[in-house]
Amino acid sequence: MATIKHFQVTFDCADPERVARFWCEVLGYVAPEPPEGFDSWDAYNASLPTEERNTWFAASDPTGAGPRMYFQRVPEGKTAKNRLHLDVRVGTGLVGEERLAVLEAECARLLPLGAVRGKLLLADGENESCLNMQDVEGNEFCLD
Repeated sequence: MATIKHFQVTFDCADPERVARFWCEVLGYVAPEPPEGFDSWDAYNASLPTEERNTWFAASDPTGAGPRMYFQRVPEGKTAKNRLHLDVRVGTGLVGEERLAVLEAECARLLPLGAVRGKLLLADGENESCLNMQDVEGNEFCLD
């Protein structure tokens, strides 16, 4: 019998700390403490050569139940639709107008954080409604 493996989700991005902090707000995750000897991430980054600053950041579920999220700086920008995306499950168990209200409320919370609203996909008899969105660097995700 196979054993369950822990995994992390890795994002390639231009600004790891910005994207990580966005996802911390979306999911209720927490950022790591700054490295030993530094009282903040800004102080740590200031100690590094310019090209080594903000090369990575992480976000973790404070309960330990969800996967760690790792954000790494890459030189190239996003050029196509994600082949993998996150579904943020805010409407689980809800249907109809009640589900739509929860999706819209979460969308309204995320827009000031830098999220971009996409298309609302209404329930079709097989799938419940969901709302396509993008994070602060254009990575697609769904409010589900």
